[in-house]
Amino acid sequence: MSQSIIATIAYGLLACFGGIWGYIKANSKPSLISGCISGALLLISALMQFQGMIVGLIIARVVTILLVCVFTVRLIKTKKAMPGVLMLTTGVLTLIVLFVE
Repeated sequence: MSQSIIATIAYGLLACFGGIWGYIKANSKPSLISGCISGALLLISALMQFQGMIVGLIIARVVTILLVCVFTVRLIKTKKAMPGVLMLTTGVLTLIVLFVE
């Protein structure tokens, strides 16, 4: 299993769990919906990568770039470390893996 698949799975699970955590902690339905949708897209793209489909890597890159942008804006607006810093840092690390491999 390649590093890009592992990074995509890890970031997808983090997005899903983050959305669930946002719903539990703040009763935020948008967090739940966006976290689960983006996480599911990342997990599906990891499966596609595993099957050798190049479109899986493209989907993973696009979704990760969008999440990095969203959490950058959120961090700038709220100035709260969580979840912005965690998702931003792991998103950038995921992007590095996705573009290097």
